[in-house]
Amino acid sequence: MILKATNIHKSFGALPILKGVDIEVQRGEIVSIVGASGAGKSTFLHIIGTLDKADKGELFINDTAIHRLSSNEMSAFRNQHIGFVFQFHHLLPEFTALENVCIPAFINGTSKQKAENRAMELLDILGVTERANHKPSQLSGGEQQRVSVARALINTPSLVLADEPSGNLDSENAASLHQLFFNLRDSMSQTFIIVTHNEELAGISDRTIHMRDGLIYG
Repeated sequence: MILKATNIHKSFGALPILKGVDIEVQRGEIVSIVGASGAGKSTFLHIIGTLDKADKGELFINDTAIHRLSSNEMSAFRNQHIGFVFQFHHLLPEFTALENVCIPAFINGTSKQKAENRAMELLDILGVTERANHKPSQLSGGEQQRVSVARALINTPSLVLADEPSGNLDSENAASLHQLFFNLRDSMSQTFIIVTHNEELAGISDRTIHMRDGLIYG
């Protein structure tokens, strides 16, 4: 088991968002989380991604008790163990694709040569090697998303979290990205938790979890 969350609660002011969420995820599993807007999906993803802290509950990733970590410890853990793929890429416009991919590795203290070698390997796996020296504005939406996936994988994370990763892509690029997740799982034993409204992606995932009113069903 790579992740276990128990009785996760989160409120914003007087508004309860998560009301006691439990989940277990196995290594190498691709899990989709689906539900209507406002169900708590992104809030939950931010908590298991250590971007936010639960008001109550326990969270374990790779047997580390995340809920007991300080903010600094949480940041270090996030950089080393968790990769993120977002709908809008969040690539830095002033840097090339290669430089964007390398940023988490530099934060982790990896040397420039080692980081660039690893980044080029990933860009090759993802089919965008020839775009390495292009800036985001020179890339298509599908290429930008592949670069963001490479960035998520640069530190060989235990877990990749994706929030509507294909929501800004056309159907062809979305299907390509979905297949890419499965290829990465098979070749790198990568674990994915994906918040999505895409029924096709949810349908081919190893498991689909439904969220409604701050709780998980199935």
